[in-house]
Amino acid sequence: MQRTQSPLLARLARANPTSVFLATLVLVLVAFFAPGPVGGVLLLALAAALAWLAAATWPVQAPRARVVRLLVLTLLVAVALAKLL
Repeated sequence: MQRTQSPLLARLARANPTSVFLATLVLVLVAFFAPGPVGGVLLLALAAALAWLAAATWPVQAPRARVVRLLVLTLLVAVALAKLL
């Protein structure tokens, strides 16, 4: 592990991508079907985690990937705010 690398990022890099995808899918589905503010808060928590991950990996991403990540993050926050209202 490099000195500048976060231990959390190193642990995430070793995670099984399928398991991470399925866990995220379950969280999103629970948030979509949870009533009112509960679902919105779950989606905002997911958006915060994704924003942190995007910021941590920003320097190594291609410009197209950055744009897609920002679009997905914006859509997720918009849905979360709509769910809260």
